[in-house]
Amino acid sequence: MKINNLTRGLLLSSCLVAGGMAAAEDVTITIESWRNDDLSIWQEKIIPAFEATHAGIKVKFTPTAPGEYNAALNSKLDAGSAGDMITCRPFDVSLALYEKGHLAAIQDLDGMKNFGSVAKSGWSTDDGSATYCMPMASVIHGFIYNKEAFKEVGVDEPKTEDEFFAALDKIKADGNYLPMAMGTNDQWEAATMGYYNIGPNYWKGEEGRLGLINGTTKLTDKPWVDAFASLAKWGDYLGDGYEAQTYPDSQNLFTLGRAAIYPAGSWEISGFNAQADFEMGAFYPPVKNAGDTCYISDHTDIAMGMNTATKHPKEVKEFLNWMGSAEFASLYANALPGFFSLSNHDVKMDDPLAQEFVSWRGQCESTIRPTYQILSRGEPNLETDMWNASVAVIKGAETPAEAAARLQKGLASWYKPQQ
Repeated sequence: MKINNLTRGLLLSSCLVAGGMAAAEDVTITIESWRNDDLSIWQEKIIPAFEATHAGIKVKFTPTAPGEYNAALNSKLDAGSAGDMITCRPFDVSLALYEKGHLAAIQDLDGMKNFGSVAKSGWSTDDGSATYCMPMASVIHGFIYNKEAFKEVGVDEPKTEDEFFAALDKIKADGNYLPMAMGTNDQWEAATMGYYNIGPNYWKGEEGRLGLINGTTKLTDKPWVDAFASLAKWGDYLGDGYEAQTYPDSQNLFTLGRAAIYPAGSWEISGFNAQADFEMGAFYPPVKNAGDTCYISDHTDIAMGMNTATKHPKEVKEFLNWMGSAEFASLYANALPGFFSLSNHDVKMDDPLAQEFVSWRGQCESTIRPTYQILSRGEPNLETDMWNASVAVIKGAETPAEAAARLQKGLASWYKPQQ
C-alpha cells in the first residue's frame, strides 16, 4: 500500500492527537510530608500499589525535613505552591490549617467509614462535625522486655500491678539487670512512657480524658492522683543516676542488654530490632486488679488531607479513599513496624513484636494522650506541666496530690470548663 504525503500527514496528526489525549489523562498529584525517612517506602511500595489499580493517576511523594516542615508548608500554602495532599500532624497544628481554609473537610469520603471516633479525633473539629485528614497510623504504649532476662531471673509477663512491682523487685534483687531503663533528664519520657502509659487504667481511658475536656472530671480526682502514686514507685527501679539519664541513654541501656524492661512507645520497634541481639517481648500496662478492663494509649500520630487549592480534587479523593482501604492499611503498617493502622481493618503484622502491640486492641480499650486535644492550648501549658510533674513525682520532689493540685490549678486558670 502506497502512503502519499496527505495520508502520512493525517496519520501523523492522528498519532499526535492520540498521544496528547493519553498524556492529558495522566494526572500527577503530589504529597507534602515531614517523613523524609519514608521516601523509599512510598516510592517502592505504596505508590506503585496505588498506581497499579488507578490508571491515569500518578503520585509524587515530596517530603521536607521534619524540623522545617511546618514553616515550609505554611509558606507554600500562602504562596499557592503546596502539593495536592498534606500529611497532617495530629490536633492543633492541622486544626489551624483547616481553620485557615487550607485543608478540605473530607468526612463524607467512603474511606472515612473505616475509622472510629478515637481514630478521627486527632483531625476533627472540637465538636466533631468536620474531619479534615484521613487517619493513617497511631503509636501504642506499653512495655518491651528482654525475654532472656525474664527467663534468667524467673519472672513472667505481669498482668496486674502487684505482679508488675513483684517482677521489678525480683529483677532488682537478682542484680544482673537494671529493672527498668528510663531517665528523667529529658522530662517528656516520664509523662509519655510513664504517666500516659499506665494512667488510662486508672482514669478509664476516654471516659477520663473526655471528662477533663467537658469539666466533669478534675486532675485532683482519685484516678489521676492514684496514677501518679503508682508512677512515684518507679524511682526505686530506674538505677543510679537516672535523673541525668537521657532518652538515648535509656535506649542504649536496653538494647545493650543491661536492662530487663523498657517503658515504650511502639515507634521503638524498628530501631530495637536492628540494635538488640536478644529476643524481645511486650506486655500492656498491668491492670490494678485481675479481671479489670485494660486500657492502652493508642495515640493518633499521622494522617493525610486534601489541599483546598488542589486542581485535581477528584484524583486526590480517589487516593484518600484508597488510604482508607485494607490494602493501604497492611502496606503501611508492615512497611513501618510500630506505626499501626488506625482503621477498623484486621491488619496482620509480619513483625512479631509489632503484632503483639497491635493485638492489644482486641483485649483492651483504646484512648489517646489526655493533654493533646484542646487542653494544652493555654498557659500554663498542661502538656509541658505534665512532663515536669511526672518527673517531680518520680524523684519525690512532689507528692502525687501536690502534683495533681498544681496541674489542676494551672488548667483551671485559663480553661473555662475546669473553673
